[in-house]
Amino acid sequence: MSDSVVVLGAGLAGAEAAWQLAQAGIHVNLFEMRPGRSTSAHQTDQMAELVCSNSLKSEAEHSAPWLLKQELRRLGSLLMEAAAAARVPGGQALTVDRDRFSAWITEKVAQHPNVTLHHQEVAAIPEQGTVIVATGPLTSDALAKDIARATGADRLYFYDAISPIVEADSIDCSIAFRASRYGKSMDASDDYVNCPMNKDEYNTFIDALLEASKYEPHIPEDNTPYFESCLPIEEIVRRGRDTLRFGPMKPVGLTDPRTGRWPYAAVQLRQENLRADSYNLVGFQNSLKFGEQARVLRLIPGLQDAKFVRYGQIHRNTYINAPACLTPTLQLKAAPRIFFAGQISGVEGYVESIATGFMAGLHAIALHKGGAPRPFPRQTALGSLCHYITGADPKNYQPANITFDLLPHLDEEAKKRFKRDKKARHAEVCRIAREALEAWIA
Repeated sequence: MSDSVVVLGAGLAGAEAAWQLAQAGIHVNLFEMRPGRSTSAHQTDQMAELVCSNSLKSEAEHSAPWLLKQELRRLGSLLMEAAAAARVPGGQALTVDRDRFSAWITEKVAQHPNVTLHHQEVAAIPEQGTVIVATGPLTSDALAKDIARATGADRLYFYDAISPIVEADSIDCSIAFRASRYGKSMDASDDYVNCPMNKDEYNTFIDALLEASKYEPHIPEDNTPYFESCLPIEEIVRRGRDTLRFGPMKPVGLTDPRTGRWPYAAVQLRQENLRADSYNLVGFQNSLKFGEQARVLRLIPGLQDAKFVRYGQIHRNTYINAPACLTPTLQLKAAPRIFFAGQISGVEGYVESIATGFMAGLHAIALHKGGAPRPFPRQTALGSLCHYITGADPKNYQPANITFDLLPHLDEEAKKRFKRDKKARHAEVCRIAREALEAWIA
């Protein structure tokens, strides 16, 4: 194994990292503990399984998620290619058939002549050689303890939740209607199914949600730390009765054909797969007991007879304190031969995990061939993501998605020039990023 790079975990980050290494002619020993040992959230033994949503965020031109994906596409990301092959309608979002997505990646990576796949649990980071730790938020307890030892800090964690999925033919289409907000869609179709609510229906739903019994985490915690951008709906509503109407149940831009008006609130459902036989409730991650979920969610007009393919669940996410532990090239400060990638490295989001896997793979190639890993330019989305996770305040660190807040601000002249045009400002940030990436490539 000394002539190989070891990649721990075949999730989004690990699969991408393994592919980049293999394509560079380096042999990879890729370890994945499933199916021998599964997790509380995974359902298959496939690589790059999407556990929560099936959305890889916005494809709207000049948005921050779009920029990150464009950079990965430019550099030859395998998983961006997989997303294109498995794409399903999702408005302005890049949404995929999760089964086809993971199967496509599994076939490509497992069959690569430079990849040896080991279906076995690894309890400790290998003591020699180049290693990429990409075991994800559901890292096994044994390996997590060894990671805590290697990083010199206690394990950090927060609780995360996943959304329920219902069978398509159990949705009442005499009530639910197809539409994207303000008619925005990547094609002529209306990509979302919308369940409208009037004020009385909304209040009845909120009352039931507040009274419903929650699943109690098996790990005692006085103040359960949730990731802020993935809060369970019952946690959101505890901040105020109307919070859901300004969040995942926002009705703006959705005209109910039965009334010709926007509803008081609306639940959006997004297609899960190419067969279009199941839909997930967008933003409806929750930690309610399964029986309570069925009772409460069937109060939603259009879902009164819903048949659940999967209920929402809560699980624990593990990640290291990246600003205290990692360099801008995702190397462990205390042991530069070890790289971290994916959610365990301190990012949130599918594409962000893919991005860190890609970068760790590229940097590991340089190190393995005797060179020095070179950070991505700060002006790029890739570079800005690394800048945040390795340069944020380690005392109050929480994983982040890619946003324009992470990228460098425009200079004063550009700020004045685009003062009243937010879209133009974002387009300029994207232009600068893409120029910087091209210069880095050259």
